[in-house]
Amino acid sequence: MIALEGVTRRFGNVEAVTTTSLCVDRGEVVALLGPSGCGKTTLLRLIAGFETPDAGKVTVAGENVAGAGCWVPPERRRVGMVFQDYALFPHLTVAKNVAFGLPRKDRGARVPMLLALVDLCGLGDRYPHELSGGQQQRVALARALAPAPEAILLDEPWSNVDPHLRSELRDEVAAILRPLGVTVVLVTHDREEAFSLADRIALMRDGTIVQQGTPEELYQAPASRWAAEFVGAANFVSGTVADGRVNTSLGSFPANGASGAVNVDVLVRPELLELAPDPAGAGEVVAREFRGHDVFYRVVLDGVELVSQRPSNEVVPLGSRVSITVHNGKVPVFH
Repeated sequence: MIALEGVTRRFGNVEAVTTTSLCVDRGEVVALLGPSGCGKTTLLRLIAGFETPDAGKVTVAGENVAGAGCWVPPERRRVGMVFQDYALFPHLTVAKNVAFGLPRKDRGARVPMLLALVDLCGLGDRYPHELSGGQQQRVALARALAPAPEAILLDEPWSNVDPHLRSELRDEVAAILRPLGVTVVLVTHDREEAFSLADRIALMRDGTIVQQGTPEELYQAPASRWAAEFVGAANFVSGTVADGRVNTSLGSFPANGASGAVNVDVLVRPELLELAPDPAGAGEVVAREFRGHDVFYRVVLDGVELVSQRPSNEVVPLGSRVSITVHNGKVPVFH
């Protein structure tokens, strides 16, 4: 549905996107995940047609829309966009916001259908300032869906929403878009948003995509130490490779391709570290952070501080000695 091939975008001397390629299948939800300033919004705007690539090519639904001597303006790309601040017209009613850009002959039938789709029946005569933030978002989504686009682009749509409302709004958007089978590209710096919504994640850093895969693949098999730390809490334990195994203070693990007697780091996610109170244990609990459904423990082992994430019904007192075991799970090895 969407393909970018070797796309580059410069702003003066700054290269916001560098020789980046991405394919999004029809009906797929893909998240562009990365820190602020990594180029993910610029990449989204290149798809939408609000930016012009300096190199490379963009295609939508098999049609070349940018690059290779071609340029198709945004309104002809059949791509809808929901902006970070929703960008609703304050002087227009909800119904007129949704109808904006539709041919006059289509408005009478299409607008009521869209308002019903986003659960805003009876609110068509209201103005944006008379709606809640979640309702404004649904108006913006209805407006983006109005021309029956091939794809919907979401630019950090929940960045200005209170944290306790984000999960609810994400669920609402997913409930609207998933049944439609529409292709979605979401820009976010929040890994929880990416993990909960996306079929696949493109992880960006410094203007390029450094890893692509399912949320599980990025979390369990990150391509680098940076990727490992960006997508979740991480413990790195040093070890030495011998006979196809990595020997560490936490035990021995498969070397996963590392060979020779070389020094490596092993990634152990906090939820894989199991603690057991043990007066003779090698570890000591030095901090405890209660989070309701689970607890984060900071444990010092051989002078190295590790993080263990345990269910809140497993109580380990602060200051206690513990033995540490690693639950079966994927343990990537980094040179």
